[in-house]
Amino acid sequence: MGSITCGLFISLDGVIESPENWHFDYFNDEMGAVVGAMMSQAEATLLGRQTYDEFAAYWPGADPTDPITAQMNGARKYVVSTTLSDPTWQNSTVINGDVRAELTALKRTTRLGTTGSATLVRWLLEEGLVDELHLLVHPVVVGKGRKLFTDGAKVPLTLRSATTFTTGVVHLVYAPVAG
Repeated sequence: MGSITCGLFISLDGVIESPENWHFDYFNDEMGAVVGAMMSQAEATLLGRQTYDEFAAYWPGADPTDPITAQMNGARKYVVSTTLSDPTWQNSTVINGDVRAELTALKRTTRLGTTGSATLVRWLLEEGLVDELHLLVHPVVVGKGRKLFTDGAKVPLTLRSATTFTTGVVHLVYAPVAG
């Protein structure tokens, strides 16, 4: 049986944009273990168009001796987009049309993991398609930037676990409220 697990780096003020500017001061072995576990549990990566474009511009030319490079490039990737028709990054498939139906069918058989893709994650939450939401909350107020949650539908969640890292990052794991 499949699932959709979403993972995001987020600041105290809810910013998810440009984590390369505020995230790395807090990355340590504890966070690496969580990120690594999430990556290894996913059978395929689910991406929104913007994240896909950013990753497709970086990973194909990244250091080939870095094991994450091989993992990112070799992974099956599903891109939710109404504008992308011919993805160039290897192992990428575009999902468009009835996205909800396509993802519902795909998650019956495949463990999907998102990275970034805030717009997609918000939509997945509102559609009831997320099985787990992992937030790595960084102890920093970024002050500006795109936020994970904006105006939208109410989505009740249940806290499954909370772990505080030595850096002050809190790893929160949420699931949908059983209905």
